[in-house]
Amino acid sequence: MNVDQFDFHLPEHLIAQTPLKERTASRLLALDKKAGTITHGIFRDLKQYLRPGDTLVLNDTRVLPARLHGVKADTGGQVELLLLKQEENNRWETLAKPAKKLKVGTVLHFGESAEGIPLLKAIVRDEGDMGARTVEFVYEGIFHELLDQLGEMPLPPYIRERLDDRERYQTVYSKHEGSAAAPTAGLHFTSEYLEELREAGVETAFVTLHVGLGTFRPMSVDKVEEHVMHAEYYELSEENARLIRNTRERGGRIVAVGTTSARTLETIGNRYGADHIQACSGWTDIFIYPGYGFTLTDALLTNFHLPKSTLVMLVSALAGTDLTMKAYAEAIEREYRFFSFGDAMFIY
Repeated sequence: MNVDQFDFHLPEHLIAQTPLKERTASRLLALDKKAGTITHGIFRDLKQYLRPGDTLVLNDTRVLPARLHGVKADTGGQVELLLLKQEENNRWETLAKPAKKLKVGTVLHFGESAEGIPLLKAIVRDEGDMGARTVEFVYEGIFHELLDQLGEMPLPPYIRERLDDRERYQTVYSKHEGSAAAPTAGLHFTSEYLEELREAGVETAFVTLHVGLGTFRPMSVDKVEEHVMHAEYYELSEENARLIRNTRERGGRIVAVGTTSARTLETIGNRYGADHIQACSGWTDIFIYPGYGFTLTDALLTNFHLPKSTLVMLVSALAGTDLTMKAYAEAIEREYRFFSFGDAMFIY
């Protein structure tokens, strides 16, 4: 399967640079995968596509202020680290710029106290591919407090506008810190709208998947089957496993909110079988593309994604490639807003 099958031209002005004032004010494209029909509306219309007994599965990961700007201790040259995954102790997997100048043993400084002492130091311990560097942090105090003080939200490179309110790149239900990017389909929800859905008989369950390196690496192969996903950590509690089991037993639909929730659900479904879901945790590198048979995900709420991305391929696996490309063409024609702060798409 050729990667070019998932390509399309996206006018740059359709890339949303800032979030809307109201989270639920975005547009919604609803795609009926069986009938092949496309309907256009607003996000709050989601309620009419959900049924009592359905369960929304939300990813409650929380984004770290994971972008650090600092200097090389020896030359004063500017450097940037994007924290991706914590390893043992104070070691982190990162994306570094300029990576070519950050050899093993290089010392980096971030921030400065009133006495001119760096608040945070990092020592490069290992070099990886495509800008990956493993660093070990040295500091006094509490690491996450320093990160809150020194770090910036790791907005994707296609967003060039400044984000004034950090919480707009967090879902209202974010809980467990560890992501290098937001599960953006969830950004459309407010606590009030989630409660409105619950009152209508729609349940909510939570998974945790910490979004990592795979979000930032483009596909570098021509054949879809040759792409290798980066592993990301996930968790499902017993309470939420029970909610998912109960939903299936009563004939309700499992509605994944975002591709990260879908990938987590499918990882767990493949691990245990759709009717025997259990609490678990682990690492997943699942890659979902057309031809994949879904085990748990009945419907998907997602944003509009990059051309030739693994996310478009996941959507195509659920809705079919031709119908997905048709929906994307209509979204572009009608000038939907794309990517992290953009509009939503519901596939059912």
